[in-house]
Amino acid sequence: MVKIPITIGIAAYNEGKNIEKLFHSIIGQKLSKVKISQVIVVSSGSDDKTNNIASLFSKKKLITDLILQKKRFGKAKAVNIILNKAKEDIIVLVSADVLLTPNVIEKLVLPLQNHKTGIVGSRPVPVNKINNFFGFYAHMLWNLHHLISLKNPKMGECIAFRKVFKQIPVLSSVDEVNIESIVKSQGYKAVYVPSAIVYNKGPDNFRDLITVRRRISAGHLAVKKEHGYTVSTFQGLKVIFFLLSNLFKLEGNKVWIVGVMVVEAYSRLLGWLDYKKGRKHTIWQMTESTKKLDR
Repeated sequence: MVKIPITIGIAAYNEGKNIEKLFHSIIGQKLSKVKISQVIVVSSGSDDKTNNIASLFSKKKLITDLILQKKRFGKAKAVNIILNKAKEDIIVLVSADVLLTPNVIEKLVLPLQNHKTGIVGSRPVPVNKINNFFGFYAHMLWNLHHLISLKNPKMGECIAFRKVFKQIPVLSSVDEVNIESIVKSQGYKAVYVPSAIVYNKGPDNFRDLITVRRRISAGHLAVKKEHGYTVSTFQGLKVIFFLLSNLFKLEGNKVWIVGVMVVEAYSRLLGWLDYKKGRKHTIWQMTESTKKLDR
């Protein structure tokens, strides 16, 4: 049986707290119909131990293409390097601050055997404990992402897609959204695989939380303006409907929902102001609390 060859792409900046675990989770993938023929890592401006760890795995032959940039240029440019260097027709783009469960790669790639499918999304699950506001926020956010994606797939954290375009906008701050919009604009459909679980970590302080939500909000507005595309999880009425209809399914203190809505509204306002003022989030502000996954 001929296996499906794929390229894995990872863009990293100061991911020394997690990237070794990520590499091991790639090594531990259970593959029967898929072959990882290329792993591209672009480390842009990292000044922690990211480059040393990546270089070690390059020597071990896990990483086939390692690009170390002294200056930080932003994730969008790193993604474009991956697109340019990818040898295979299917690319799996993995965020550097996640961990993969053993069957994720194969579960994401196999739906692309359908020629009508162009992009496939995973289900991010936060490792945060739910017994505090920030953990509740992370779980609530990604649970809504999951519930909405069951009907209207939304891509994030780890995605597989066909290489049917050459680049994304270099000023993008939401690369997966740009890829989703470009692929779907070419007539392909998006598929969500809820069993393809990847672990991430939500912010555990207000500064990091607002920084992340603000950047994403500004990025979504830019994509809507430039491509006329709105992701399913950024459609306000739809999000409110799913929240209310699944209110009692959410774990944790329901009173925190009010706080979540206030922070989300404030972050979206800041994102809107950034967008109106032309402030770009191409080079992200680091959110340290999201970078160490304890599993």
